[in-house]
Amino acid sequence: MVTSNEAAALIGTTSVTINAWIKAGRCVGVSDLRNGFKLPSWQFEPGIWPVLQPLAKCLGTADGWQLLSFLEMPSGALDGLTPRMALEQGVPVERILALATAAAH
Repeated sequence: MVTSNEAAALIGTTSVTINAWIKAGRCVGVSDLRNGFKLPSWQFEPGIWPVLQPLAKCLGTADGWQLLSFLEMPSGALDGLTPRMALEQGVPVERILALATAAAH
């Protein structure tokens, strides 16, 4: 987990932009009383980053804890993989988004 400032440095933007993205569901951030937000650094990987905003829309939430929970919970529909692991292993994005849509209903 990294702070908003560390995430900003990692991808070449500002912490203000990162915080706006968190609120919009563009990236995953969870509240941290001392540092504002903590963000999983793996979300900035090329196989994950472009999926986050569509995933938030499918789930119907921008809440960081809900997004993180979905991405890190093993799924029977993915043979026990977490959606994050499935994306990293090349499972089609459409399959993950369909799973997110189903989870939201």
